[in-house]
Amino acid sequence: MTNRDVREIFAENLKRLRDIKNETTVDLANDLNVAQSTISDWENAKKMPRAGAIERLSEHFQVNKSDLLTDLDDKQPDTAKYIPLFGDIAAGALATVETVTEKNVEHLHINRELLGKHKYNNQLFAMKVNGESMNKIIPDSSYVVAKPIEQSEIKDDDIVIFSYSNEYSMKRVWKDEENDEIVFSPESHNRRFRDIVIPYNTSNDLKIYAKVIWYSVTLD
Repeated sequence: MTNRDVREIFAENLKRLRDIKNETTVDLANDLNVAQSTISDWENAKKMPRAGAIERLSEHFQVNKSDLLTDLDDKQPDTAKYIPLFGDIAAGALATVETVTEKNVEHLHINRELLGKHKYNNQLFAMKVNGESMNKIIPDSSYVVAKPIEQSEIKDDDIVIFSYSNEYSMKRVWKDEENDEIVFSPESHNRRFRDIVIPYNTSNDLKIYAKVIWYSVTLD
C-alpha cells in the first residue's frame, strides 16, 4: 500500500484517462463546462474536485469513481482502450451512416492487448454492423474496429469501410485490373447479396475510409 496524498493520485489518474481518450485540457474543460485553469489545478494536484465534478468525470470517461481515486500501485495495470464508437455501418446495401458528433459519441472499451500491433494507435474507431452481407465472418450487430487508411494502401482481400455517392458500406475489396474495376464483395450465407463493382473511370465518388482490423462475434 502507498501512502500518497489523494490529490496526487487523482491528478495522475486524470491525466492518464485524458491521454487514453486523446483529449486536451481544453477539450475536457469544455465538456465539463469548467475553466481550463480548473483542469490544470486538478492535474497539478493543487485542488481536488467536489463530489459532483468527480461524478461528471466518471461519466465522461465511463469509469468507476474509484478509478479516479485509487492508486494504480495498488491495482492491476489498466489495459482498457477507449475507442470512439461512430454509429452503425451497413453490411448489406449501401446506406447512410447516422450523424455522430463530438458531443454524442460513445466509446467501446476493449482490452488493448486484443488489438495486437494496433494497441497504441489513437486513430482507431469502432462501428456496429447493421446487415447480413458479411455474416460468414462478421454477423449482424457485431462490433468492428477500423483504422483510417489511404486508398493507395489498400490490399486485395482487405475488409474496408467505404462510401460511394455519399452512401456507406463494409465489404471485402479487390482490384480487377483486367477490367479496370474496383470490386467490393459480400461474404454472406444469403446469396441475394451481389458485388458492388465500380469502374476506375467513374470512381471519383468513391472514398475508402478505413480497414477493419478487429471484430467481435457473440455466438449466443
